[in-house]
Amino acid sequence: MTRRKLLLVGLILLGGVLAVSTAAILIRLAIATAGVQNTGFSLFIAASRLVFASLLLLPAWRRLGQPSPQSVQLAIAAGITLALHFATWITSLSLTSIAASTALVTTNPVWVALISWLCFRERLNKLGVLGISLALGGGIMIALGDPNPSNTAPNPLLGNCLALIGAWCASGYLILGSQAQRHGLGISSYIAIAYTTAALTLLPLPLLLGAGYTGYPLAVYGYIAIMALVSQVIGHTTLNWAVRQISPTMVALAVLFEPIAASLLGWLIFQEIPKSAVLLGASILLIGVALAVLAQGKLTNK
Repeated sequence: MTRRKLLLVGLILLGGVLAVSTAAILIRLAIATAGVQNTGFSLFIAASRLVFASLLLLPAWRRLGQPSPQSVQLAIAAGITLALHFATWITSLSLTSIAASTALVTTNPVWVALISWLCFRERLNKLGVLGISLALGGGIMIALGDPNPSNTAPNPLLGNCLALIGAWCASGYLILGSQAQRHGLGISSYIAIAYTTAALTLLPLPLLLGAGYTGYPLAVYGYIAIMALVSQVIGHTTLNWAVRQISPTMVALAVLFEPIAASLLGWLIFQEIPKSAVLLGASILLIGVALAVLAQGKLTNK
């Protein structure tokens, strides 16, 4: 790859990471505009985001062809884990700080490494063990660093736990998605199946908790539509595209800028400044995740 093309890929990847980073801010704006802060409304945001994204991906169904049953089953399973990821993570943003939530939810490389080691007997070198240990230590610091409720974080401990569960679900989504594509399912077909499955999984949940899909200010639907287009379709598609152009390790490292960008936007828009213990824990956590990613990259290149 020429230096000019590498620079172009890097700029596009940066744009994708920034697009993904806007999700936390758009969720907070939707919550503030609606004046509702509960689990039912969080699930409404999660379901609506995926419904919008699925509608935008309808043309991909025309190119589906005849995929293998196993690849479709894996894509459906990935969609269910994606639904659980958004349900837990979006709910966490109504309970804890943007910095804590986005830092914890980006730990999925650590959990992917652990799952791959436990389930698929993939090697875990010393650098990976160090990275995982640092990430776990940073996560504990975040969880214990801001235990007191506030206006922007009414239940930080529960919110942090939900963000962590969101990271576990995201790890399952990545592993299942990788397996689905290895069994011959193209990226556009895979995303169409996974997003649609996730949308259908989440669709009835807000209703079960007494939250409807109508009656909110028009701006709420606007924020969700922007989130579906920018954060979901453009942001996530860019990351999937970048993996095919450059090292997946570099893409995974680039994604670690998401919590940094989201926290900066949270400071600029909501004047939300996390406690020093949370910032220190997030820094240690991100360093740990970066080391775990680099460790996986070294094992892959051997």
